[in-house]
Amino acid sequence: MKQLSLLLILLASMVAGAQKQAGPDAFAKSITADDLSRNLHIVAGKDMEGRETATDGQKKAAAFIENQFRSLGLLPGNKDGYQLYYPVYQDSLVNTAVEINGQLYELDKDFSVSVGQCNTSTYRFAEVVFVGNGLVDSTHDDYKGLDVRGKVVLMLAQAGQPGQGGGGNRFGNPRLDAAQKNGAIAVLTIAGNFPRTTKTNPKGNMYLSAFQKTVRPNQFTISEKMATAIMGADYANAKTGNIQSKVYTANVMLRFNKATTNLQSSDVMGLLEGTDLKDQYVFITAHYDHLGKRDTVIYYGADDDGSGTVSVLEMAQAFVKAKAAGKGPRRSIVFMTVSGEEKGLWGSGYYADHPVYPLDKTTVDLNIDMIGRIDATRKQGDSTNYVYVVGDDKLSSDLKPISETMNKKYTNLELDYKFNDAKDPNRIYFRSDHYNFAQKGVPIIFYYDGMLGADYHKPTDTPDKINYQLLAKRAQLVFYTAWEMANRDEMLKRDIILEKPRGF
Repeated sequence: MKQLSLLLILLASMVAGAQKQAGPDAFAKSITADDLSRNLHIVAGKDMEGRETATDGQKKAAAFIENQFRSLGLLPGNKDGYQLYYPVYQDSLVNTAVEINGQLYELDKDFSVSVGQCNTSTYRFAEVVFVGNGLVDSTHDDYKGLDVRGKVVLMLAQAGQPGQGGGGNRFGNPRLDAAQKNGAIAVLTIAGNFPRTTKTNPKGNMYLSAFQKTVRPNQFTISEKMATAIMGADYANAKTGNIQSKVYTANVMLRFNKATTNLQSSDVMGLLEGTDLKDQYVFITAHYDHLGKRDTVIYYGADDDGSGTVSVLEMAQAFVKAKAAGKGPRRSIVFMTVSGEEKGLWGSGYYADHPVYPLDKTTVDLNIDMIGRIDATRKQGDSTNYVYVVGDDKLSSDLKPISETMNKKYTNLELDYKFNDAKDPNRIYFRSDHYNFAQKGVPIIFYYDGMLGADYHKPTDTPDKINYQLLAKRAQLVFYTAWEMANRDEMLKRDIILEKPRGF
């Protein structure tokens, strides 16, 4: 009996030791710089062609990620498959022409068009309405007393933007808005930079919705020579502001013909099923798309966001190892890499609007977008041992305490909260995929290295410039935080009102 008691004590001690050894730190250590480097040289390699959304390069990257999830034994995250597909559309210019009083003008020599801002049509106008700068505000209205409904309007180049049709900027296009509101169906904007040295790209920007609530006026940018053909000698005076709004008699033909191609992109999802709380979910996300290539120049996107993508893969492997050792998460974990982020948070937006798992049962989204480099503008602290943590002070009062506790216990990174500032001019909180979860009420933390300068969105964002040791440490922090959120008794509180973005 004494020998049996000793044996039982020994076995209990061995089990306790094994359990202690199988804590989160044992699995976090499997997230290594070497593994991250190996995968990143694939994801941000030449064969992936910059991973632009809805291109062959993006599809190659999606297949690689899916194969990684499959080989780890993750369940298909989209129920019957690993990819969640969504439609993408792209216009291509077939032909276009402008004729004034019988004179045919040439594309790029005399006029230009934006493929994405015109609709297939042929218009023939007998009049052109000159509307000056085409501006409407609280003190001024260039359309006052004019009827432009169903007509073509002609406007001057916006000051400081001689080549820009309509005077658009990131806050919108107020001149085009005014033309549309007043009923114009076509807009001609005068510019002084013809002939164009850069030819019109026959491919328009990609977009998500093939059906619009309203159709914008067709927009052509025309040369001063063409403006003179319409206005005669008045154009010289118009440039100095001496001609007010006026109707000109001119026979103007505007033809634009484009074809629309139906494309497709996808988010890649792998599921690690939980135990007693498996119907609640922790999301770990990153975007795997980048800018693709321009002619033969590849935009590799190693940091943006190859670094986040390979971190998700490494964390998936670490959690799978934990489950194999009997330390699987209580909540289910969804590892999701999304596309379309560079186009406007498309993939995460599609998921948020078409969730595979209930958003009210999704306790958190931990999003990673660029964690492999160092912010050269960061002057305080140790810039070889930090990460920007964004959004942990929003939506849930549980976020920051958990994040800081896990960091203090395991990684001891400097957690920099610079981008939590409501006055942050870059509006970082609103600029990555976590925000689509936040808008649906899901608490989020966003991990970021702050690398907006240097090689950001340039072909020089390459795998050789990544600090892999720091990348591994940052990924381990996300892993520890996810571990705690996947295993705690309660879902995260949702007790802070969502901050709404200012105009951006």
